[in-house]
Amino acid sequence: MHELSIASRVVELATEHCRAAAGDRVTAVTLRIGRLACVHQEALRFSFDIVRAGTPVEAAVLHVVEVPVTVWCPTCAVERTLPGIQHFACPVCGTPSGDIRAGQELDLDSLELETTETASS
Repeated sequence: MHELSIASRVVELATEHCRAAAGDRVTAVTLRIGRLACVHQEALRFSFDIVRAGTPVEAAVLHVVEVPVTVWCPTCAVERTLPGIQHFACPVCGTPSGDIRAGQELDLDSLELETTETASS
C-alpha cells in the first residue's frame, strides 16, 4: 500500500513548511493527483488520518484535485482530455496518442496554515 508512504511524505512536507513559516498548525492540505498516478484516494485518506496524529497536520482537511488525462493529438494539433484511461486516442478524430501532457501528477498543491495570531483575530 504505497498510499501510506505518500501520506507520510505529505505530512512530513506540510510539517516542515508549517514550521518554516512559523505556523502553529496546518488547517488544509490540497493535493493534485493525476488519474494515471495509481493512487487510491480512499486508501490515501485513510493513511493520511493515521500518520497525521500528533503532528501540526493533525486537524487538517485533505483536499484532492483529480487531474484528468490529457494527450496531444497530432492530427488536430491540440491537447485533448480523454474521457477515460482505457483508450489513448483523440476523442474527436480517433487518432491514437501516447503523448501524455497531464494526468500523471502527484503534487502538493497548497497548504493552509494557522498561527496563534490568526486564530485569535
